[in-house]
Amino acid sequence: MTTTAGDSTSTTATATAGTGAPAGTVTVGAYLAHRLRQLGVRHLFGLPGDFNLALLDELLAPTTGDGEPALRWIGSANELNAGYAADGYARIRRGPAAVVTTFGVGELSLVNALAGSCAEDVPVVSVVGMPATGAQAAGALLHHSLADGDFDHFVRVAAEVTASATVLRAQGAAAAVDRALLTAVGTSKPVYLGVPADVAVARVSAAPLARPLRVLRSDSGSTAELAAALRAHLAGAPEVTVLAGPRLHRRHLEERMRAVAACDGVRVATQSASKALLDESHPANLGVYAGRFTTSEETRRRVDTASPLVLAGAVMTDFLTGSFTHGFDPDAAVDLQLDHARVAGDVFWGVYLDDSLRLLHEALLERSPAPAPLPRQEPRPAPAPVAVDADALTHAAFWPVLQRWLRPGTLLVAEAGTSFYGAVEMTLPDGCDLLGQPVWSSIGYTLPATLGALLADPGRETVLVIGDGSAQLTVQELGRLLQPGLAAAAPTVLVLNNDGYTVERAIRSPEAVYQDVVAWDWTALPAALGAPGTLVRRVTTVGELVAVLAERRAEPSRALFVEVVLPRDDAPDLLHRLARSVR
Repeated sequence: MTTTAGDSTSTTATATAGTGAPAGTVTVGAYLAHRLRQLGVRHLFGLPGDFNLALLDELLAPTTGDGEPALRWIGSANELNAGYAADGYARIRRGPAAVVTTFGVGELSLVNALAGSCAEDVPVVSVVGMPATGAQAAGALLHHSLADGDFDHFVRVAAEVTASATVLRAQGAAAAVDRALLTAVGTSKPVYLGVPADVAVARVSAAPLARPLRVLRSDSGSTAELAAALRAHLAGAPEVTVLAGPRLHRRHLEERMRAVAACDGVRVATQSASKALLDESHPANLGVYAGRFTTSEETRRRVDTASPLVLAGAVMTDFLTGSFTHGFDPDAAVDLQLDHARVAGDVFWGVYLDDSLRLLHEALLERSPAPAPLPRQEPRPAPAPVAVDADALTHAAFWPVLQRWLRPGTLLVAEAGTSFYGAVEMTLPDGCDLLGQPVWSSIGYTLPATLGALLADPGRETVLVIGDGSAQLTVQELGRLLQPGLAAAAPTVLVLNNDGYTVERAIRSPEAVYQDVVAWDWTALPAALGAPGTLVRRVTTVGELVAVLAERRAEPSRALFVEVVLPRDDAPDLLHRLARSVR
């Protein structure tokens, strides 16, 4: 993760926009917009600032006869929210997203979101409007800078949380844009593009746009060697266990994973971040594996003692391994990662996860003798019916009610803390997906991320569950999230009001003053933040929750915002166990 030195030199632009522009040229901003559209991007997230205004005009300029803009602008209340929204957008559309900020004050506000995208392998393109190259070269003491003449401070910050950090100059700008976008897609990591104001309107040849970017492909020699190694390693294995991780989502490999799971003799466990990768009703699905926090002892035993064990896109962080209590040796497993694979100690570089998972499928089909089908996994039992009464809500009652209400195909978005670990313990209907951020675990992420997810898949029913403390960080986007017409399917937002930071209280010092948050009038927020037509409710009992969810089904065209009141120190069992481990 280093600054691309060849493209970060500050020079005076050699071409400018204006009338009489050479035929067959486009501005750098328009070139970037075309490339983003070729990669499937349709929305641009961010905020305006004086250093990015010319750039935004080029990115959003009409490009067709009907005057439609190249990209649809989605403005946010702050850059952090814009970054989270872009992250959610990229995850759901399984491709890159783009966010535009201004120099200094804007890009620094984005850094936390950008770091989360880096930690969780999400290809977000951070585009920063910068001061003109002449001002930079002169060391001008401009606003938004540190007033020391050094304009690379923030590029160096970005280099720490991106796969590449590049500042464009007019000469070579098109090639530098192409390299950055290919890096984002190839590594599934964020990249940084600094665009000085004069470079944004400089003209470059449009000829390269006739050839869409070719996403990086696996090395043919390494691919052939990996295929042979997998066949040899798996030959004759009557049973193969796969631990599937979230990087499979990043490559849109759900269908290929289902093909692997359909092979005889294959069992599949998932990590919590990839819980919905395979339908939980699938006969090969072992459920979620998380070391000693695995709900099923049988699942834990099968993964810990598996031979052979295949790690497919798995991430071995503390929250995904039960605080490193996994009972298997990752170095002894077959390991398929985004850009390489390992089999029996041999590493095969330059083989992308798309191809390595295809080769795994082929090797499983070629086993000889062919294994017999394994006994069908018994599906997890449905939760016992919760009495619809006047009793106060608890987590033990809330999650079963929500599970029974969810429909197949729903996108469930669950905030870090009580929401995510409550959702992990559910059995989701077929076709559902679970969106969370368990690696970076930055509270407040999911509210703007839900906005991005809705824009990426506007026809999908989407439910957000978020705690009160988390929501207070990013609630500025609530009005836009709930506004009528944003998506064909209006969202449901459930705010779990447990009067503060419950997960932190479970870890240490539950009575400390720093665990408290200011009590808000939650039901007043949708109207105050710009969505007065929202269906707003507050529930304190099981009966009220059931009634509100039934009401939601009766009015599917209206967004629903529910304040769910829960006891202060109540939490899902999995979260209590995780908190004890952290403590």
